[in-house]
Amino acid sequence: MSIRGRIKDFWREQRLFEQRSVAASVLVCVLTLALFARLVWLQVVQYEHYSELSQGNRVRTEPLPAPRGIIYDRNGVILAENRPAYQLELVPEQVRDLDATLRGLVEIGLFAQEETDDVRRIVRSSRPFDSVPIRLHLNDEEMARFAVHRFEFPGVDIRTRLARFYPQGEIAVHALGHVGAISAADLERIDLAEYAGNSTIGKIGIEAAYEDALRGRNGSREILVNARGRSVDRVGAIEVQTGVKEGKPGTDLFLTLDLEVQRAAEQAVWNQRAAVVALDPNTGDVLALVSRPGFDPNMFARGLTRAEFNGLNENPDRPLFNRAVRGVYPPGSTIKPVVALAGLKHGVLNPLDATFCSGGFSLPNSTHRFRDWRPKGHGRVDLVSAIAQSCDVYFYELATRLGVQRLSDFLGSFGLGARTGIDIAGEKTGLVPSPEWKRGAFKSRRAQVWFPGETVILGIGQGYMTTTPLQLAHMAGIISLRGTSVQPRLVRSLRDPTTRKMAPVAPKMSAGPEVGDAKNWDLAIAGMFAVTHGGTASRSAAGAPYSIAGKTGTAQVFSIAQNAKYDEGAISERMRDHAWFIAFAPVEAPKIAVAVLVENGRSGSGTAAPIARLVMDAYLLRKFPTNGNAAAAAAGDSSEE
Repeated sequence: MSIRGRIKDFWREQRLFEQRSVAASVLVCVLTLALFARLVWLQVVQYEHYSELSQGNRVRTEPLPAPRGIIYDRNGVILAENRPAYQLELVPEQVRDLDATLRGLVEIGLFAQEETDDVRRIVRSSRPFDSVPIRLHLNDEEMARFAVHRFEFPGVDIRTRLARFYPQGEIAVHALGHVGAISAADLERIDLAEYAGNSTIGKIGIEAAYEDALRGRNGSREILVNARGRSVDRVGAIEVQTGVKEGKPGTDLFLTLDLEVQRAAEQAVWNQRAAVVALDPNTGDVLALVSRPGFDPNMFARGLTRAEFNGLNENPDRPLFNRAVRGVYPPGSTIKPVVALAGLKHGVLNPLDATFCSGGFSLPNSTHRFRDWRPKGHGRVDLVSAIAQSCDVYFYELATRLGVQRLSDFLGSFGLGARTGIDIAGEKTGLVPSPEWKRGAFKSRRAQVWFPGETVILGIGQGYMTTTPLQLAHMAGIISLRGTSVQPRLVRSLRDPTTRKMAPVAPKMSAGPEVGDAKNWDLAIAGMFAVTHGGTASRSAAGAPYSIAGKTGTAQVFSIAQNAKYDEGAISERMRDHAWFIAFAPVEAPKIAVAVLVENGRSGSGTAAPIARLVMDAYLLRKFPTNGNAAAAAAGDSSEE
């Protein structure tokens, strides 16, 4: 049997091999050309672009927060400045596990556990490449503790920054305000890019009202970092030049406050719940704005713990509450000069006609008796003596003759029941009631009715009426200038930190209330002058080398039953009457107008008037009390209103 063998076709195999070799060569050439083209594109055409990107991997842009503007009093004394401080900062993109990092910082005592939620919220709302302040004002012990554990916290480091400092402590805190850590609410309204690197923001007072001017504009600088994100000075032997973009410091502010007058007023009411406002009626300059008790704003600047904040916030004396502009109280008898002007304007009284005060007043066909503060009455009084002795009965009758609408409208023309427009936020309006207001304030028809008796007590500043100490100081200023109204202000001028050029803030003046005959002003002021010369505040004004016009007031905290008697010893201290006193001086050429409120302070003559005298002496005579009990020494028990 023959076997047929298979013959190989070597030529065909060779051609196939050659074809495949050519195809492979072509493919290799194409890929080589593509790779070469890509290299040319990356290293030649796109060189600058990718060089910049690669530089960004080792050069980080760090914000340089601008120094906050300095705040001075009217005489150039520093009230708020900046001082170097160490703070802990975190770069989000360099932290692998934020929760673990925060837990570690808590374990080494740099945070309280309850603070971590706030810190986490701030970090996560920031840009990933920003250095975010997470702990302010580290002391030496805390810095040493972190330094030992520093290797455990990549992306976290200690930085030196300028921090806000208030050298006067509690003095003028409610006018100045304070800065505090940026909160979640702040993050919703600010531009994060503009606050990059900033840890604080103005919270209240001047610090908040002038935040945009005070904070300045941040700069930036480039820093060289290694693979771990730590800053270094050079790469090998080569020192790298990095750029710096200069920021603009914040604007300096010069306030209207006189620090020495402010301090005198604060010392006078240091241990009381009180408010004092003193202003120059000619310019609206607020010379002193006091609310006691107060607090140290440096606590907020360094960062409060939750326990510290709760201690302030839950204090029954309310140290965080600005009584001067936010506290609303019945003005009591302080408005009697304005009520007298209303009667003169509308011709419902003759200033020389006398009224007999027997100690009480009743409306026609009514058995209800509205009592005078002096049970036995004042006898026969005219307009001037009624103001001087603060005769309630006289003003009960006058309010009844005027009627509620005319009385309400006239009180409103003095700025009562409205914001004065002072240049800090939070001012309350108070209330001047009227039948229209009552219809809108109550739901039931019975409660909406305006009763004649409500007009009676409106004449002595009681009932629904409320005002702020700032409003009453402003009212006293209007009376002192016989109708000219100047808006209160706390900022006198701004100074550019670069050019040092001053930009004064012009006073805002407006026409005040219309009282008819100009002589009506003389009658009201004569009554206020008589208050301090034989009237209810004569003891406090005794010996003054300048003339004082004022008005005492006592505001009830609660109503007393018809047949009951007010017994100070039988009621709790916080339910006792508030004490008021308003004044201006000198009468001939007024330079200062003052309003003093002491919560639960017995009487205007015995408690509030001596405080006002100390404030006026401080400004007009540069005579300052030697201790915080000066007002207490001047004050004494008084049966006067």
